[in-house]
Amino acid sequence: MQHGYGRNTMRRIRRKILLLLLVVGTAACKHENKIHELPLEDFFRNPQKTEFAISPGGEYISYLQPHNGRLNICVRELGKNEITQVTRYEHDNIKYYWWANDEQLLYIKDTDGNEDYHLYVVNRDGTENQCLTPFKNTQVMVHDTPADSIITVGMNKRNPKVFDIYRLNIHSGKMEMVLKNPGNVIWWMPDHQNKVRLVKSSDGVHETLLYRPSEQSPFREVLTTSVFENIEPVCFLTDNPGQVIAISNVGRDKEAVVELDLNIGKERRIIFQHDEVDVRSIRYTNRANKRARPLFVNYITWKEETHFLDDTMKNIHRLIAARLPDLEVKIVNWDRNEDKFIVRAYSDRSPGIYYLYEAGADDLTKLSEVSPWINPREMAEMKPISYQTSDGLTIHGYLTLPKGSEGTQLPVVINPHGGPWTRDVWRFNPEVQFLANRGYAVLQMNYRGSTGYGKEFMKASNKEWGGKVQDDITEGVEWLISQGIADPSRIAICGFSFGGYCALSGVVRRPDLYRCAVSYSGLTNLFTFLKDIPPYLEPIQQMIYNAVGHPEKDADYLRAASPIFHTGEINVPLLIAQGEKDPRVNVSETTQFVQKLREKGLEVNYIMKKDEGHRFLREENRLHLYEELQKFLATNLLK
Repeated sequence: MQHGYGRNTMRRIRRKILLLLLVVGTAACKHENKIHELPLEDFFRNPQKTEFAISPGGEYISYLQPHNGRLNICVRELGKNEITQVTRYEHDNIKYYWWANDEQLLYIKDTDGNEDYHLYVVNRDGTENQCLTPFKNTQVMVHDTPADSIITVGMNKRNPKVFDIYRLNIHSGKMEMVLKNPGNVIWWMPDHQNKVRLVKSSDGVHETLLYRPSEQSPFREVLTTSVFENIEPVCFLTDNPGQVIAISNVGRDKEAVVELDLNIGKERRIIFQHDEVDVRSIRYTNRANKRARPLFVNYITWKEETHFLDDTMKNIHRLIAARLPDLEVKIVNWDRNEDKFIVRAYSDRSPGIYYLYEAGADDLTKLSEVSPWINPREMAEMKPISYQTSDGLTIHGYLTLPKGSEGTQLPVVINPHGGPWTRDVWRFNPEVQFLANRGYAVLQMNYRGSTGYGKEFMKASNKEWGGKVQDDITEGVEWLISQGIADPSRIAICGFSFGGYCALSGVVRRPDLYRCAVSYSGLTNLFTFLKDIPPYLEPIQQMIYNAVGHPEKDADYLRAASPIFHTGEINVPLLIAQGEKDPRVNVSETTQFVQKLREKGLEVNYIMKKDEGHRFLREENRLHLYEELQKFLATNLLK
């Protein structure tokens, strides 16, 4: 499932624009005699164990595991079999958690998917589970801080439009404000001692990086960037506190890892860059009494790749990868001594296996498969593809054909990703594998505006929602037909959030191209989307207008691009799904959209879950959704 407004250019404005998307479907086809149909539950049930992490001291392993259908934190001491279930939620899942120190874990949780996130702390033995931010109508943002009892958080409890910065003692729950937001600060970064010495402000169009040598000093401007330029500091250099490692596309199209001198506002050197794609992330170490140093950089071509900056880490990865030759190897986290490592090995046909690697003994121990009921030999291959648009862009994507298929004249599901400021990646995708198992070919494309391909590719989507973005999707369909892969009479378009919006836009603009469509938490009205921007995003509202459109200046475009104003042009069956507590897509408007379609006699299957938000996180609701999708696609594509 896709979600989030993306990591790259929009990642900073935007780090707060929460995202959108997903997709689904199913079927059987001409080649059903060659496909062993697997249980639907195997694809969409909760994982057996996932999100493993090691404690800073390297003595304990933690992970998420279902408890009465909800993901909760468990802890096991290395060398022992006894498992401690640390949390026992039966209503909501825990998705994000991490070790605060050797004795405590932190996690973030909302209720019913309402995205009203709060920060919690719990001892590793399960005692003293408490909310650290029990404030109504308040969001919390936590930055990457050293494993300790003191952390730095941002909260908008004083003013819903801005985040003030606090230093929080997770033992006592006491907090002190260390920076009162003057009204334009949208980002900040603590140093290795948890001192806030770097912030970013916005005037709605430009972003300015400001630096101070100590918390007692005033901030001064370092440099200013414009829309779609970005510089994102990652960590301070411990041997030179006036310099940071950053990811930047200032002065270049692709984001690179650089060393930035905060005193003069200029790059000292480029640490790593790739000619074709943006850097996705950089990992570094911050051991006590040792220099913080970058370890490796991740980027995505057609799959995620790693460039090592540290010879020791490179050798560790080489030793592990040699033992797992048929899988991609990703080092997830490690202890403070850099001796014990959590590793995830995965592929397009395997959701993954977690391992513990102990460097001192050169020992690799299997911890758990994520979903052991998935047999990679029964999954389909996800192949990279590319095609050209009529205006000269190259669109990259992925094509998954049913296992054993001849690859011709197939029923097809077009699966645009959400965001739109994110991208599809090569990995195990349960929705795609489910569709392929039911006999569908699945096409995923990284249309213009997708992250990872540079700022010019990103800018090409400005005010093109429902326009050239949709044309990129349409031309992908036409490419499939020209290749003889797609049966032109059996094509569906299905998506989640922005992908759901693309599905609806597709059947508005090209009703001749699609047999049916699925919109899961999809936008229907861009005016409402812009009106409902959360208060804390108002400092960057003009950036959003530049990318999406201004509700007054661009009213004609926004109306033309909003499916809710074009129900008369939709003439194919629809399946629409949404959570009642969705904070991003107005459920009343979705209901109104469905009613308008039904009034004109159109077949619409509407699934609305009262206990869900933007995504269906509860296992039982997710299974019900896919059961309905399976019937819907089979009815409309196979008869």
